[in-house]
Amino acid sequence: MKHMFLKRVKPKKQHEITRMAEICALSHRETPVDFIVDFGAGVGHLARILGYGYGLRVCCFEMQPDLNQQATEIDLKLEFMAEKHLPSDEIKHFRRPVHLTQRLESDTQPELFLSSIRNALELKTDQFRFGIIGLHPCGNLGPTLMRMFLGCPQARFLNFVGCCYQKMTTQVTHPREKVHGYPLSRFLQDKPEFQLSYEAREVSCHAMEVYRDRLRAGDYEYLRIHSLRAAAERIIVQQIPDLRHCALRNVKYSHGMTFHQYFQKAVQGTRFEALDSRLLSNQQTETDLANWQRIVSFYTLRLMMAPLVESIILYDRCLFLTENDCQVHIEAVFDPRLSPRNHITRAVKP
Repeated sequence: MKHMFLKRVKPKKQHEITRMAEICALSHRETPVDFIVDFGAGVGHLARILGYGYGLRVCCFEMQPDLNQQATEIDLKLEFMAEKHLPSDEIKHFRRPVHLTQRLESDTQPELFLSSIRNALELKTDQFRFGIIGLHPCGNLGPTLMRMFLGCPQARFLNFVGCCYQKMTTQVTHPREKVHGYPLSRFLQDKPEFQLSYEAREVSCHAMEVYRDRLRAGDYEYLRIHSLRAAAERIIVQQIPDLRHCALRNVKYSHGMTFHQYFQKAVQGTRFEALDSRLLSNQQTETDLANWQRIVSFYTLRLMMAPLVESIILYDRCLFLTENDCQVHIEAVFDPRLSPRNHITRAVKP
């Protein structure tokens, strides 16, 4: 049965969904609800473990219709294989997830959300209770889940692991918007010195464990990848400054990799792919690459600050939920070497 859940799922994702499912099942036992809403469910890996493994009713909230279509197909394949290979008493608890194609915005009203859930699950009344979960909701989606949790009387527990903190909006970056991703708590909103820059929020997304292991092992050659990326980013900022925050592709370093080889792999399929390759050969780039040890030292210092910045973001979320009378618990639940964003925020209403 376990093989059916984890087929074609990468080790990182396997680790995350298995642990997350355990925690959500525990929340369901401690705070009984009628169903769970999985936000940003993707192709439904987590919901599948909850529905078929734990027998819980799950509604998957996903904005991409093609992912929901894939999820439904995987559900049906799993059921077919289970009926073929498992005795009937082992599958009688199965609950197929319900897949709902809809986008959750920061201004989505709880009434609209509840109506969508009610229709998707064919509920006759508003007399239901549910939990909200999210495995790595990106940027503002994490704060949006918290607001939705507080805005829905029927929502009883919340479990989510955030990511992409740099994509959260702030009063500084989006002054015209009414709500922002940071800060959330009244405590920090009254303290302007706690504003976090894009760069600070970006570095907070990185874990230091793997990097530290490589430093201890003297694996400095591999760490040259950071000097290659720094040189690439300098060129991009000089040529297209408006796109300075657009992502490059992750590139795995190999011994003897040249800057040209790295750059072509890093920009493949991005808006930078059309940059003239002649821009890669200049004195500044040669100097950057020659000083790769300085880049490693600088990056090491940045990583030392990452846990502090993430702690500020997590405590802000804890304070926000506590200010709204919730019981809150934050805990590292994933192996940071596999999953750098590994802190789950759990909240329960009184």
